[in-house]
Amino acid sequence: MSLRVGVIGAGHIGNIHLQAYRECSDVEIVAVCDQDMPKATSRAGTFGATAYSSLEEMLGSADLGAVSVCTAGVENGSHHFEPVMQCLRAGVSTLCEKPLSNSIVEARAMVAEAQARGVAFGCDLNHRFSPQADRAQDWMADGSIGTPLLSNVTLWLGNPNDATPWFHLRALHPHSLDLMRLFCGRAVKVQAFFNRAPKADSPDGKRVCWSNAQINVLFENGSIGHLTGSYDANSLLNLERTEVMGTEGRFVIDNAYERATLYPRISNELTVVPNLLFAGLKTFDDTINRRIKRWVQQVIEGAAPNDIEASGADGLAVQEIIEAAIASWEGDCVVAVQNG
Repeated sequence: MSLRVGVIGAGHIGNIHLQAYRECSDVEIVAVCDQDMPKATSRAGTFGATAYSSLEEMLGSADLGAVSVCTAGVENGSHHFEPVMQCLRAGVSTLCEKPLSNSIVEARAMVAEAQARGVAFGCDLNHRFSPQADRAQDWMADGSIGTPLLSNVTLWLGNPNDATPWFHLRALHPHSLDLMRLFCGRAVKVQAFFNRAPKADSPDGKRVCWSNAQINVLFENGSIGHLTGSYDANSLLNLERTEVMGTEGRFVIDNAYERATLYPRISNELTVVPNLLFAGLKTFDDTINRRIKRWVQQVIEGAAPNDIEASGADGLAVQEIIEAAIASWEGDCVVAVQNG
């Protein structure tokens, strides 16, 4: 029996989700919802689904097993809250784009609602869904790294969006901080420094957005981490780099999925896991495909809500770190993280 799926939000990200669901042999795409009915109709026609402009109507008639919430809004998240809450209240397994919301209060409410109702709730933290990240988790589990001591994550690209001061932090860095949490666990303290790049045509000569960030993180296990983030970089060469060092070795994941390398502490024999030419990921968007395939698998298998990989709770945890980083910068202090 196929999993009946609907996608809410028929824009660019919604289309990526639809394409990923179409590649899942055990999924039937039955509904596309968008307030812009012509857009919903166009997308639905492409994927053989029914178009809706009303979420209430979709939830009432489409007999859905799972949905993706791919709406956008301020800082790419302010339109998520209402559709997520409606879907959770309807008992439908819900995958939400990141950030869960640009409001930490709303993000907490989403996770609380899912937990109270026992409904599967996931977040599209797709950077962790690569073969290279999988192997790195194996190295963590089999002792190749030993006790984790420190981590460094770099995520930077060129993005001129100056819609809000915190767009860079809230829209981009759920991904990088999720990688740090994946390998190092719960965050407990944060210290952050930001700056704004020059911009000639702005009133004060600088960008509105805090476009560069250095964030230090202390984890519950005692390891320490550092994030370098920017919206002022050349992203054509290297988008992302993740490094974790422990007592027995370290690993590096280059450019999100291109290569993972294990460097043992007392040996010169490296283990390299490249992106395979024909069998590997063709583009970065394939990490979203892998994320959605895992989501579908877990929903079909009836995974317990607490066992969902890249869960809503994980999405909330990285937002807690981001809000703590903002508070650190504004207060010139180290800030304790709630549920990080």
